[in-house]
Amino acid sequence: MQTQTQTLSRRPATLTKNRLPRYAVWVVLAAALILGAALSALIGFGIASFTIFTAVIFVLGATALTGIVEGQRRAADRLATYLICGSFLLALVPLVSVIFTVLSKGLAGLSPDFLFTSMGGMTGAVDNNSVETGGPVLGGAYHGIVGTLLITLWATIISVPIGLLTAVYLVEYSNGGPLSRAITFFVDVMTGIPSIVAGLFAAAFFALVFGPGVRTGFVAAVALSVLMIPVVVRSTEEMLKIVPNELREAAYALGVRKWRTILKVVVPTAISGIASGVTLAIARVIGETAPLLVTAGFVNTINMNVFAGWMTTLPTYIYRQLMSPTSPTNTDPSTQRAWAAALLLIIMVMLLNLGARLIARLFAPKTGR
Repeated sequence: MQTQTQTLSRRPATLTKNRLPRYAVWVVLAAALILGAALSALIGFGIASFTIFTAVIFVLGATALTGIVEGQRRAADRLATYLICGSFLLALVPLVSVIFTVLSKGLAGLSPDFLFTSMGGMTGAVDNNSVETGGPVLGGAYHGIVGTLLITLWATIISVPIGLLTAVYLVEYSNGGPLSRAITFFVDVMTGIPSIVAGLFAAAFFALVFGPGVRTGFVAAVALSVLMIPVVVRSTEEMLKIVPNELREAAYALGVRKWRTILKVVVPTAISGIASGVTLAIARVIGETAPLLVTAGFVNTINMNVFAGWMTTLPTYIYRQLMSPTSPTNTDPSTQRAWAAALLLIIMVMLLNLGARLIARLFAPKTGR
């Protein structure tokens, strides 16, 4: 009995032998913070230099201490963990910086007046008066919001059926023949073309059909659809490929026709990924500026007809407010409008992502009994 008691009392020590205590990492981090601040102060203290010195000292110190106490294998594992976590945090820096900058500078201009009025009748004198009197900035981006929604809607209407049907053909009907290889090649080429090329293509095509100088919202939608189609094709194709073949074979065994199997089994199974791909494609084009300047032009008034007249979108609105301020002598109102429009554009992309998740959840196949 005494021997068994002694064995049990020694077991915890055996399990924790050659293991760093939990507080060791925090001690190394505290030392790294102190040394990082000291080294950064030697060259002129700055957040960037302090962060770099602290991170390097912490990684090297924690890895060396782990190697001394726990061995080289644990040290290599801990080094890889720190590098992966550090890379993740480093990737978050620009994202957090962009969101913080846009929020801090755009919230001041995001008001009901900005959302529901256009720039019609706004002149430099109006902005000068706002600056001199300290009053609110007049003029908004309502015409840009309407143009963005209408052009993106028509681009989606054009792109999604074409992209979806193309992906279905590549996955379900093609046998790796010349046609499917050609489609795959051109989709890959279209994925990497500059956006201005898509705008020039749409402008040239409609100029050839209707004459030169045609700029409408529909021309811009066609230009954006050139950029959207390859994204929809690629994402949908990958989602259809991961649908298990057993589901198709089970439907065929029950005598279900192929088109009905695709419509009722394959597509509903992959609808979550398809919705995410469509959202990614919309987010890809909703912020484009160059092709819209070529195809849709820019106006200060509201245009609800995508088939006639020039239209303004939020990206072109931001570009014009920054490059051609309403008042050249007082640019602050135009800068405020541009930041507010940028924040609004980010909010629209976030809402699109939330909508895609909701659609995926509603139409995903039910797994319960």
